[in-house]
Amino acid sequence: MAGRVDALYFFLLAISAFFALLIATLVVVFAVRYRRRSPNERPKAILGSVALEVTWSLIPLGIVMVIFLWGAEIFFSMVRVPPGAMEVYVVGKRWMWKAQHMTGQREINELHVPVGVPVKITLASEDVIHSFFIPAFRVKRDAIPGRYQTMWFEATKPGRYHLFCAEYCGTKHSEMIGSIVAMEPSAFQAWLQGGTGEVSMAAAGERKFQELGCVTCHRGDTEGRGPSLQGLFGRQVALADGGTIAADEGYIRESIVNPAAKIVAGYQPIMPAYQGLVTEEGLMHLVAYVQSLGSGAASGATGGATAGAGGRPASQPAVTPSARPATERRP
Repeated sequence: MAGRVDALYFFLLAISAFFALLIATLVVVFAVRYRRRSPNERPKAILGSVALEVTWSLIPLGIVMVIFLWGAEIFFSMVRVPPGAMEVYVVGKRWMWKAQHMTGQREINELHVPVGVPVKITLASEDVIHSFFIPAFRVKRDAIPGRYQTMWFEATKPGRYHLFCAEYCGTKHSEMIGSIVAMEPSAFQAWLQGGTGEVSMAAAGERKFQELGCVTCHRGDTEGRGPSLQGLFGRQVALADGGTIAADEGYIRESIVNPAAKIVAGYQPIMPAYQGLVTEEGLMHLVAYVQSLGSGAASGATGGATAGAGGRPASQPAVTPSARPATERRP
């Protein structure tokens, strides 16, 4: 997005410079040409000009409409994640960025990605508001406690790019920095071989699902006291109040921490709330597990893996980000 954002930015600079120069020039010219030459001189009455009024109204209107449409087109491109994007979950915590890939590898304050592949970032925060900012890519998104935020980027040139927290988050805010490491696909694949072989996020979520006893209610048959999760992700869910909602990451997270907020039609509000009982990373694992159970959307969920009978991914994308192990530093 950097080239497109910069093009609009330089257009705004050019428009601003043009009108600043034009207005400054006209101020000087008019001040000299129409100056008062004698104490007895009186200016002629000016009754106005409809043509002039229309002209200096329509020209600015046309300019700002160009800016609006151009900016809107870039905005929509920024918020619409391309199909097939790789998924990475990132948690902001004072004072570090913790990233985990769908295959399970973790990174702290560093994120390795291949060049030429869209990467979808799902952001969350464990404490206060942070802001995931990559200046070179012209992308920034807040990580807000209790809510998922998504963003995406595609590196076009190998290199190491700065990563910052752009929202003041405490005494060590200035130390909450990191790097995005963009690599050629071949080099990235070679780097992947140094992974630790950790279990995937879906497998970790399945394990958490079993530990919490969720399987006793969310069964795959009709005997469960809760709705089945097979093919849930991305599907429209009918609610008890008559409305519907898309089963995306945010809905699944809310249904875990506050299940009474949106009751599925045909079921009783008997599920306990897990607010404070499951960490933010644990919630992401559970979301990844539900996503791995299949998508109910017609177009499929972007970046999701098809699950086998045990809920583990049956296939992986050709290029998947990974990471070397990192020991989490405590603030």
